[in-house]
Amino acid sequence: MVRGLLNWRAEDVMRFLKKYGFSNTHMRGSHMYYSCFYNGQERIVTIPFHKGDVINPKTLRSIIIQSGIPKEEWLDK
Repeated sequence: MVRGLLNWRAEDVMRFLKKYGFSNTHMRGSHMYYSCFYNGQERIVTIPFHKGDVINPKTLRSIIIQSGIPKEEWLDK
């Protein structure tokens, strides 16, 4: 269960980004890269992928900034 900035897993972030049109461009090591044109700008989001692990809230804040999707949309989930 996702709550605020806590308990987000990489799978949750990937599913959320796909709803906004982001797609996986490549993977390098344990990081997945998603990109999309959002609000007229190309956005590239880096997601650390460690199956089953929860993403650190500070890392999730960085992902939110990279995506350009308003924080309220992320917290509404």
